[in-house]
Amino acid sequence: MSATPSSGRHALVIGAGLAGAAVAHALAQRGWRVTLLDAASGPAAAASALPVGMLSPHHTRSPTPLSRLTALGVPLTRAELQRLVAPGHGWCPTEVDNLDHDPGRHEAALVRPGALVRAWLAEATALGRLEARWGQLVSELTPLDAGGWTARGPQGEPLVSAPVAVVAAALGSRDLLKAAALPLRPVRGQMSLGDAAHADAPTADRPQRRDGVFVPAYRDAGLAAWPAGLWSVGSTFERGATDTAVRESDHALNRERLQAIDARAAAAFDLTWAAGGVAGWAQVRCASLDRLPLVGAAPALAAGDPRAPLDAWPRARGLYLLTALGSRGLSLAAWCGQRLAEAIDGEPVQAPQDLWRALDPARFAWRARRRAG
Repeated sequence: MSATPSSGRHALVIGAGLAGAAVAHALAQRGWRVTLLDAASGPAAAASALPVGMLSPHHTRSPTPLSRLTALGVPLTRAELQRLVAPGHGWCPTEVDNLDHDPGRHEAALVRPGALVRAWLAEATALGRLEARWGQLVSELTPLDAGGWTARGPQGEPLVSAPVAVVAAALGSRDLLKAAALPLRPVRGQMSLGDAAHADAPTADRPQRRDGVFVPAYRDAGLAAWPAGLWSVGSTFERGATDTAVRESDHALNRERLQAIDARAAAAFDLTWAAGGVAGWAQVRCASLDRLPLVGAAPALAAGDPRAPLDAWPRARGLYLLTALGSRGLSLAAWCGQRLAEAIDGEPVQAPQDLWRALDPARFAWRARRRAG
């Protein structure tokens, strides 16, 4: 690991949610100088502003790429939380009852993602290797003749240039790389929330999971709106929708899911709703066509040889992606950020090679070319 960043080791990262913060932090730890751009006024402003999320593995009857990824990512995220964030100030350990796949009680954690994002950025800043620029809407990325990339604003004005650029802007990654025709899709999610101190608040011994997660109580010093803690249920999963207005219909859907998890909690939900005590939080996540993240070197526009392996597909020099974490950002961001930093540094990626290939951003163009060829 380099002690100080060299002038050539400068990376531009676009997006300051879980994905962008994870890779910015990983690069800074490796001695890179990082410029982070985000259109919001501060970090974790979109889907990473989730009030409470569940950190736990993705269980399946037989191993899948996603279940293997979460098995690698969850312990790493847990270790980062333990190292950087005080319990009760952004996360707390818990257990969750899985009621469908892999039934039983499992170790987990309740996490406010923004707390981890801020901790990563604070550590990178303390190292003297991160400059975060807020209110910087990036409308275009243009290549430099000598190599590298320039981020440009809405009027085409240059914002910053660097030899390496990482696009970690969730669904905005698709707009920045229109020519690459990345198959990224919006997935809207809405949570239903309430005050855990309310007399009619739903109660249970621990979080419950079945087609959604029910959190009976979560206390966090950073949640000023719920000083005594909150309960939550959700979230919904609506493909193709991009609005973030809270809907009564989605509250009703969350209530139906709660009924399948705990009928007593659903009855308490009804009482709280009737009293006007149910709040909502909605945001748009980004998912890929195969529901796996895109992590690695971005594909070039030139079509590759359909007979060549995926590794040989043409790449846009110095341009990388970390996006489409879907609803698994907490589980995957830290692991994906560290693996991407290894790849950017030209080191062997510390991951099973079949799993790393499954995340390759060029996989869709490569498959399409093979089918056509």
